[in-house]
Amino acid sequence: MVTTDHDAVLRARVLLMGSGRPSRAELVGAYRVLAEVSPKVYVPKLVDALLALRHESRDPKADLMLAAEASRAARTMEAEAPNRAEQPHRTERLQRAERLRRALDAYQASLFALGHRAEGRAICEELAEAGRSEPLASVLAEEGRFREATELDEEAARNGSPEHSFWNMVRWAANLEGAGLHDAASAVFRELLEETRREAAEQRTALAILTWGLVHFSRMREAVGDEASAAAARREALSVLEELATTGEPKNWSCILGWWRTLFVLSGRAAEPAASPESPMPPFGTEPPWSGDVRDGFLGMLPALEAEAARLRGADRLPELIDVRRRIGIRAAVREGTHPYLFKDRFTPYFDEGVTLARRLPHNHARLARALTDRSMFLVAARSFEPAHADFAEAVTLLHDR
Repeated sequence: MVTTDHDAVLRARVLLMGSGRPSRAELVGAYRVLAEVSPKVYVPKLVDALLALRHESRDPKADLMLAAEASRAARTMEAEAPNRAEQPHRTERLQRAERLRRALDAYQASLFALGHRAEGRAICEELAEAGRSEPLASVLAEEGRFREATELDEEAARNGSPEHSFWNMVRWAANLEGAGLHDAASAVFRELLEETRREAAEQRTALAILTWGLVHFSRMREAVGDEASAAAARREALSVLEELATTGEPKNWSCILGWWRTLFVLSGRAAEPAASPESPMPPFGTEPPWSGDVRDGFLGMLPALEAEAARLRGADRLPELIDVRRRIGIRAAVREGTHPYLFKDRFTPYFDEGVTLARRLPHNHARLARALTDRSMFLVAARSFEPAHADFAEAVTLLHDR
């Protein structure tokens, strides 16, 4: 039998009814007390307050405790909810389900931030059962379990809302590639390109996004030796770039750097170690934030890569140096590739260096074309369309003349 502390209940009510503005910590304390006596009213408020307090926190261990408590509270809401389908209760059911998803999402993120992968994966599985499969798909991809991830990706892509189709389809195609299903991956990406073309024609998306998609598709097909499809995609991308260089974007779009970053980072997956449960890697094809431990590990490779680049530079081993410097540039994009402030100034040195080094290899057309393409797509992101067109036109010529 639970004994109610009536004094604590009174203090909590006085706090909430007072004229002052309680802190988030005070609200959590009050809702904890009142949730015991009036759970239907105060458990939802407790979940929201715990998640808000976690958002303010800078202590990963405190974050974990708050998210765990929010998840326990949200689960009780679902467990105690009446199993009825009357229309008046539909909104309430949806609100309960959304609170549970938010709480579990915060919980899994906090677990991964502290390196608790097994526990985090279990919460992602619970989250998928609650209707949000994307975190579990990402975790499976991080561990190299691509075939399992693609099953979740297909469901999410087919049920996703139109505004999220790019992210769902790119992740799905990336995981199909990771599983070695290259033709299936290309079929998914072709579907995405068809939708992107329609949206661009109706001015519902940027021509820049269409350009990035076409260039990425050309890389996908080139990787499996389908040069005809790769060349066709490059020609179409060059045509779109010519339009951008001549007239610019028909509409002014808000920040779209996430599209560029996602595809640029994905283009570097083959150069990275293979993902496994024992050595997870980023879920390429998705936008950060990734699992905290994976992101930290990926960026944590930078000192070793910088040291390797210095060694290769000293030995004048240009091909390997170009490849390592590209891996460094990709990590820079992960770290700050969607920050628009001084974007061009911050990233130009990475891409200029890649082209400069590649030009010192006069007979290595593939590396120079890749460096020019990288710089061209970056310049599109920086809205410098004329030099972007010039770079990509040179890349297309180099690849045609191989």
